[in-house]
Amino acid sequence: MGTPEFACASLRALAEGGYRVVGVVTMPDKPVGRHGSVLQASPVKQYALSQRIPVLQPDKLKDARFLDELRALHADLQIVVAFRMLPEEVWDMPRFGTFNLHASLLPQYRGAAPINWAIIHGETVTGVTTFFLTHGMDTGRMIRQRPEPVSLTDDVGAVHDRLMTVGAGLTLETVDLLLENDGHLETVSQETLVRDAATLRPAPKLFHDTCQIDWRQPAKRVYDFIRGLSPCPAAWTTLFFDGGDCSTLKIFRAEILRETHSLSVGDIRTNAGRAPDVAVEDGFIRLLDLQVAGKKRMSAKDFLNGTKQNVSAVK
Repeated sequence: MGTPEFACASLRALAEGGYRVVGVVTMPDKPVGRHGSVLQASPVKQYALSQRIPVLQPDKLKDARFLDELRALHADLQIVVAFRMLPEEVWDMPRFGTFNLHASLLPQYRGAAPINWAIIHGETVTGVTTFFLTHGMDTGRMIRQRPEPVSLTDDVGAVHDRLMTVGAGLTLETVDLLLENDGHLETVSQETLVRDAATLRPAPKLFHDTCQIDWRQPAKRVYDFIRGLSPCPAAWTTLFFDGGDCSTLKIFRAEILRETHSLSVGDIRTNAGRAPDVAVEDGFIRLLDLQVAGKKRMSAKDFLNGTKQNVSAVK
Protein backbone atom coordinates (compact mmCIF):
# COMPACT_ATOMS: atom_id res chain seq x y z
CA MET A 1 0.00 0.00 0.00
CA GLY A 2 1.60 3.23 -1.16
CA THR A 3 1.55 6.06 -3.66
CA PRO A 4 4.79 8.01 -4.37
CA GLU A 5 8.19 7.00 -5.75
CA PHE A 6 9.43 6.41 -2.20
CA ALA A 7 6.96 3.51 -1.90
CA CYS A 8 7.78 2.25 -5.38
CA ALA A 9 11.32 1.25 -4.34
CA SER A 10 10.00 -1.20 -1.73
CA LEU A 11 7.38 -2.58 -4.12
CA ARG A 12 10.05 -3.07 -6.79
CA ALA A 13 12.35 -4.84 -4.31
CA LEU A 14 9.57 -7.23 -3.35
CA ALA A 15 8.30 -7.92 -6.87
CA GLU A 16 11.78 -8.44 -8.29
CA GLY A 17 13.05 -10.29 -5.22
CA GLY A 18 10.88 -13.35 -5.67
CA TYR A 19 8.10 -12.45 -3.23
CA ARG A 20 4.51 -12.99 -4.32
CA VAL A 21 2.83 -9.60 -4.40
CA VAL A 22 -0.87 -10.39 -4.82
CA GLY A 23 -2.08 -6.82 -5.03
CA VAL A 24 -1.33 -3.13 -4.69
CA VAL A 25 -3.47 -0.47 -3.04
CA THR A 26 -2.81 3.14 -4.07
CA MET A 27 -4.55 6.50 -4.33
CA PRO A 28 -7.03 7.20 -7.14
CA ASP A 29 -5.54 8.74 -10.29
CA LYS A 30 -4.84 12.45 -9.85
CA PRO A 31 -6.13 15.15 -12.23
CA VAL A 32 -3.23 17.06 -13.82
CA GLY A 33 -2.82 19.58 -16.60
CA ARG A 34 -4.11 23.09 -17.03
CA HIS A 35 -7.75 22.16 -16.64
CA GLY A 36 -7.35 18.94 -14.70
CA SER A 37 -8.65 17.01 -17.68
CA VAL A 38 -5.86 14.41 -17.67
CA LEU A 39 -5.65 11.70 -15.01
CA GLN A 40 -2.19 10.62 -13.87
CA ALA A 41 -1.55 7.28 -12.17
CA SER A 42 0.68 7.18 -9.09
CA PRO A 43 4.25 5.83 -9.46
CA VAL A 44 3.17 2.75 -7.49
CA LYS A 45 0.28 2.07 -9.85
CA GLN A 46 2.45 2.57 -12.93
CA TYR A 47 4.99 0.05 -11.70
CA ALA A 48 2.31 -2.43 -10.57
CA LEU A 49 0.66 -2.37 -13.99
CA SER A 50 4.03 -2.94 -15.67
CA GLN A 51 4.36 -6.11 -13.58
CA ARG A 52 0.72 -7.13 -14.08
CA ILE A 53 -0.02 -6.84 -10.37
CA PRO A 54 -3.70 -6.18 -9.53
CA VAL A 55 -4.34 -2.60 -8.39
CA LEU A 56 -7.05 -1.34 -6.02
CA GLN A 57 -7.75 2.41 -5.78
CA PRO A 58 -10.41 3.04 -3.15
CA ASP A 59 -11.80 6.49 -2.45
CA LYS A 60 -12.76 5.35 1.04
CA LEU A 61 -10.89 2.68 2.95
CA LYS A 62 -14.01 1.58 4.84
CA ASP A 63 -16.01 1.04 1.67
CA ALA A 64 -17.59 -2.44 1.78
CA ARG A 65 -16.76 -3.20 -1.85
CA PHE A 66 -13.08 -2.33 -1.34
CA LEU A 67 -12.91 -4.45 1.83
CA ASP A 68 -14.37 -7.40 -0.07
CA GLU A 69 -11.85 -6.97 -2.91
CA LEU A 70 -8.99 -6.70 -0.42
CA ARG A 71 -10.14 -9.77 1.47
CA ALA A 72 -10.38 -11.71 -1.79
CA LEU A 73 -6.63 -11.27 -2.36
CA HIS A 74 -5.97 -13.57 0.64
CA ALA A 75 -2.81 -11.67 1.56
CA ASP A 76 -0.74 -13.06 4.43
CA LEU A 77 0.87 -9.68 5.05
CA GLN A 78 0.24 -6.04 4.20
CA ILE A 79 3.04 -3.48 3.86
CA VAL A 80 2.38 0.25 4.01
CA VAL A 81 4.87 2.79 2.62
CA ALA A 82 3.87 6.48 2.33
CA PHE A 83 0.12 5.89 2.19
CA ARG A 84 -2.83 6.86 4.37
CA MET A 85 -3.94 6.00 7.89
CA LEU A 86 -5.75 2.66 7.74
CA PRO A 87 -8.87 1.67 9.67
CA GLU A 88 -8.60 -1.38 11.91
CA GLU A 89 -10.68 -3.53 9.57
CA VAL A 90 -7.90 -3.08 6.99
CA TRP A 91 -4.70 -3.35 9.05
CA ASP A 92 -6.02 -6.26 11.10
CA MET A 93 -7.02 -8.33 8.07
CA PRO A 94 -3.91 -10.44 7.20
CA ARG A 95 -2.70 -13.28 9.44
CA PHE A 96 0.77 -11.67 9.78
CA GLY A 97 -0.74 -8.23 10.30
CA THR A 98 0.32 -4.99 8.61
CA PHE A 99 3.60 -3.20 9.00
CA ASN A 100 4.61 0.29 7.97
CA LEU A 101 7.94 1.59 6.68
CA HIS A 102 8.41 5.07 8.14
CA ALA A 103 11.18 7.48 7.13
CA SER A 104 12.44 8.40 10.60
CA LEU A 105 13.90 6.83 13.69
CA LEU A 106 10.68 6.47 15.64
CA PRO A 107 9.37 7.61 18.03
CA GLN A 108 10.81 10.87 16.66
CA TYR A 109 9.15 12.55 13.69
CA ARG A 110 5.80 10.83 13.59
CA GLY A 111 3.70 12.27 10.79
CA ALA A 112 3.51 12.99 7.08
CA ALA A 113 6.83 14.82 6.49
CA PRO A 114 9.52 13.14 8.61
CA ILE A 115 12.48 13.74 6.28
CA ASN A 116 11.73 17.44 5.94
CA TRP A 117 11.36 18.04 9.66
CA ALA A 118 14.47 16.07 10.59
CA ILE A 119 16.59 18.33 8.35
CA ILE A 120 14.75 21.49 9.42
CA HIS A 121 15.73 20.65 13.01
CA GLY A 122 19.34 20.09 11.99
CA GLU A 123 19.52 16.37 12.76
CA THR A 124 22.82 14.71 11.85
CA VAL A 125 21.28 11.21 11.89
CA THR A 126 17.88 10.06 10.69
CA GLY A 127 16.76 6.68 9.35
CA VAL A 128 13.90 4.31 8.66
CA THR A 129 11.73 2.19 10.95
CA THR A 130 9.38 -0.73 10.39
CA PHE A 131 6.55 -1.13 12.88
CA PHE A 132 3.21 -2.90 13.18
CA LEU A 133 0.17 -0.73 12.56
CA THR A 134 -2.24 -0.11 15.37
CA HIS A 135 -4.47 2.75 16.50
CA GLY A 136 -2.75 6.14 16.38
CA MET A 137 -0.37 7.83 13.94
CA ASP A 138 2.99 5.99 13.70
CA THR A 139 2.75 4.66 17.26
CA GLY A 140 2.85 0.87 16.81
CA ARG A 141 5.42 -1.58 18.13
CA MET A 142 8.75 -1.27 16.30
CA ILE A 143 10.28 -4.20 14.43
CA ARG A 144 13.58 -2.91 13.04
CA GLN A 145 15.42 0.38 12.43
CA ARG A 146 18.30 1.47 10.21
CA PRO A 147 20.07 4.79 10.85
CA GLU A 148 21.33 7.04 8.06
CA PRO A 149 23.79 9.94 8.58
CA VAL A 150 22.85 13.41 7.38
CA SER A 151 25.60 15.79 6.30
CA LEU A 152 25.46 19.56 6.79
CA THR A 153 25.02 20.02 3.03
CA ASP A 154 22.33 17.40 2.46
CA ASP A 155 18.93 18.62 1.35
CA VAL A 156 15.65 16.72 1.44
CA GLY A 157 16.10 15.41 -2.10
CA ALA A 158 19.41 13.72 -1.27
CA VAL A 159 18.25 12.22 2.03
CA HIS A 160 14.92 11.10 0.50
CA ASP A 161 16.73 9.14 -2.22
CA ARG A 162 19.09 7.44 0.24
CA LEU A 163 16.29 6.53 2.65
CA MET A 164 14.21 5.18 -0.23
CA THR A 165 16.97 2.65 -0.97
CA VAL A 166 17.72 1.89 2.68
CA GLY A 167 13.99 1.54 3.35
CA ALA A 168 13.52 -0.97 0.54
CA GLY A 169 16.26 -3.11 2.09
CA LEU A 170 14.65 -2.86 5.53
CA THR A 171 11.29 -3.84 4.05
CA LEU A 172 12.77 -7.08 2.69
CA GLU A 173 14.59 -7.75 5.98
CA THR A 174 11.33 -7.32 7.91
CA VAL A 175 9.39 -9.61 5.57
CA ASP A 176 12.08 -12.29 5.89
CA LEU A 177 11.99 -12.05 9.69
CA LEU A 178 8.22 -12.50 9.67
CA LEU A 179 8.45 -15.51 7.36
CA GLU A 180 11.24 -17.14 9.37
CA ASN A 181 9.33 -16.72 12.62
CA ASP A 182 5.81 -17.42 11.32
CA GLY A 183 4.79 -13.86 12.17
CA HIS A 184 5.94 -13.99 15.80
CA LEU A 185 8.59 -11.34 16.44
CA GLU A 186 10.02 -9.58 19.44
CA THR A 187 9.07 -5.94 19.02
CA VAL A 188 9.79 -2.75 20.94
CA SER A 189 7.13 -0.49 22.38
CA GLN A 190 7.73 3.11 21.39
CA GLU A 191 6.50 4.24 24.78
CA THR A 192 9.48 2.62 26.48
CA LEU A 193 11.74 5.00 24.54
CA VAL A 194 9.85 8.15 25.52
CA ARG A 195 11.06 9.49 28.85
CA ASP A 196 9.38 12.84 28.36
CA ALA A 197 6.71 13.46 25.72
CA ALA A 198 7.93 17.06 25.46
CA THR A 199 11.12 15.79 23.78
CA LEU A 200 9.21 14.27 20.85
CA ARG A 201 9.41 16.19 17.60
CA PRO A 202 6.39 15.74 15.33
CA ALA A 203 6.47 15.78 11.51
CA PRO A 204 3.13 17.26 10.43
CA LYS A 205 2.08 17.77 6.84
CA LEU A 206 3.64 20.80 5.15
CA PHE A 207 1.48 23.63 3.86
CA HIS A 208 2.34 26.80 1.95
CA ASP A 209 2.41 28.97 5.07
CA THR A 210 4.62 26.43 6.85
CA CYS A 211 7.32 26.99 4.23
CA GLN A 212 7.71 30.75 4.68
CA ILE A 213 11.16 31.72 5.98
CA ASP A 214 11.46 33.57 9.27
CA TRP A 215 14.61 35.65 8.79
CA ARG A 216 14.65 36.63 12.48
CA GLN A 217 16.15 33.25 13.37
CA PRO A 218 19.89 32.50 13.66
CA ALA A 219 21.71 31.74 10.40
CA LYS A 220 22.00 27.98 11.04
CA ARG A 221 18.26 27.62 11.60
CA VAL A 222 17.43 29.57 8.43
CA TYR A 223 19.95 27.49 6.47
CA ASP A 224 18.52 24.19 7.80
CA PHE A 225 15.00 25.40 7.00
CA ILE A 226 15.95 26.07 3.38
CA ARG A 227 17.65 22.70 2.82
CA GLY A 228 14.89 20.94 4.76
CA LEU A 229 12.40 22.04 2.09
CA SER A 230 14.58 21.71 -1.02
CA PRO A 231 13.78 20.86 -3.72
CA CYS A 232 10.15 20.32 -2.77
CA PRO A 233 8.02 22.09 -1.68
CA ALA A 234 10.77 24.78 -1.34
CA ALA A 235 11.19 27.49 1.27
CA TRP A 236 9.87 30.87 0.17
CA THR A 237 9.97 34.53 1.08
CA THR A 238 8.78 37.87 -0.30
CA LEU A 239 11.44 39.75 -2.25
CA PHE A 240 11.29 43.55 -2.33
CA PHE A 241 12.85 45.76 -5.03
CA ASP A 242 14.09 49.33 -4.62
CA GLY A 243 11.14 50.70 -6.56
CA GLY A 244 8.62 49.17 -4.17
CA ASP A 245 7.64 46.16 -6.27
CA CYS A 246 7.70 42.71 -4.67
CA SER A 247 7.60 39.08 -5.75
CA THR A 248 7.49 35.64 -4.20
CA LEU A 249 10.93 34.03 -4.14
CA LYS A 250 11.65 30.31 -3.68
CA ILE A 251 15.10 29.41 -2.37
CA PHE A 252 16.63 26.00 -3.10
CA ARG A 253 20.27 26.40 -2.07
CA ALA A 254 22.13 28.77 0.22
CA GLU A 255 25.18 29.06 2.44
CA ILE A 256 26.05 30.75 5.73
CA LEU A 257 28.44 33.69 5.94
CA ARG A 258 29.66 34.41 9.48
CA GLU A 259 30.16 38.16 9.33
CA THR A 260 29.27 41.05 11.61
CA HIS A 261 27.19 43.82 10.06
CA SER A 262 24.98 46.78 10.90
CA LEU A 263 22.12 45.94 8.52
CA SER A 264 18.57 45.19 9.60
CA VAL A 265 17.40 41.59 9.45
CA GLY A 266 16.16 40.90 5.93
CA ASP A 267 18.17 43.62 4.21
CA ILE A 268 20.05 42.49 1.11
CA ARG A 269 23.53 43.32 -0.12
CA THR A 270 24.21 42.19 -3.69
CA ASN A 271 27.93 41.46 -3.29
CA ALA A 272 29.05 43.11 -6.52
CA GLY A 273 26.40 41.26 -8.52
CA ARG A 274 27.61 37.77 -7.60
CA ALA A 275 24.84 36.73 -5.19
CA PRO A 276 22.25 38.28 -2.86
CA ASP A 277 23.31 38.11 0.81
CA VAL A 278 20.39 38.33 3.25
CA ALA A 279 21.24 39.82 6.64
CA VAL A 280 20.31 37.76 9.70
CA GLU A 281 21.16 38.42 13.34
CA ASP A 282 24.48 36.55 13.31
CA GLY A 283 25.70 36.95 9.72
CA PHE A 284 24.35 36.51 6.22
CA ILE A 285 22.54 33.85 4.22
CA ARG A 286 23.93 33.87 0.69
CA LEU A 287 21.32 32.79 -1.85
CA LEU A 288 22.77 30.47 -4.50
CA ASP A 289 19.85 28.83 -6.30
CA LEU A 290 16.40 30.41 -6.50
CA GLN A 291 13.19 30.97 -8.44
CA VAL A 292 11.20 34.18 -8.78
CA ALA A 293 7.45 33.83 -9.32
CA GLY A 294 6.73 33.31 -13.00
CA LYS A 295 10.35 32.45 -13.83
CA LYS A 296 12.43 29.29 -14.08
CA ARG A 297 14.77 28.09 -11.35
CA MET A 298 18.18 29.72 -11.81
CA SER A 299 21.44 30.59 -10.11
CA ALA A 300 21.44 33.74 -7.99
CA LYS A 301 24.10 35.27 -10.26
CA ASP A 302 21.91 34.75 -13.34
CA PHE A 303 18.99 36.29 -11.47
CA LEU A 304 20.95 39.42 -10.57
CA ASN A 305 22.31 39.72 -14.10
CA GLY A 306 18.85 39.38 -15.60
CA THR A 307 16.77 41.63 -13.35
CA LYS A 308 16.36 45.32 -14.21
CA GLN A 309 15.55 46.31 -10.62
CA ASN A 310 17.82 46.39 -7.60
CA VAL A 311 16.78 44.03 -4.81
CA SER A 312 16.57 45.57 -1.35
CA ALA A 313 15.09 43.20 1.21
CA VAL A 314 13.15 40.03 1.97
CA LYS A 315 10.40 39.45 4.49
